[in-house]
Amino acid sequence: MERITFWLLLLVSFAIAGDTMRKSIVFNKDTPDVFYCPIEKPTLLDKMIVKARPLKKLCEYEGRTLPKNYRSDCYNDVDESEFACKEKKRIMKKLEMIKMEKEIRRK
Repeated sequence: MERITFWLLLLVSFAIAGDTMRKSIVFNKDTPDVFYCPIEKPTLLDKMIVKARPLKKLCEYEGRTLPKNYRSDCYNDVDESEFACKEKKRIMKKLEMIKMEKEIRRK
């Protein structure tokens, strides 16, 4: 019983850690040209040390295999993860909506 409890706790801790990594891509609409990603392994989202990167660098390889000499500025290549590619699509849609709203206000 103790072994099962240990393995379940271990599995849950890995799931939580993976979720923290997955959510570590940060976008702020006030700085639309950049995204933020961790430079060290994040332990808590509110105490994460991040670096600003150009938005065009997010999911730069679109899920393809990374080149051998590729060196990411983000921890664990989180900027090239499957979640990062989905996040970039979401961000681009949001930016397009903001742009359309501004055009409507001008008229």
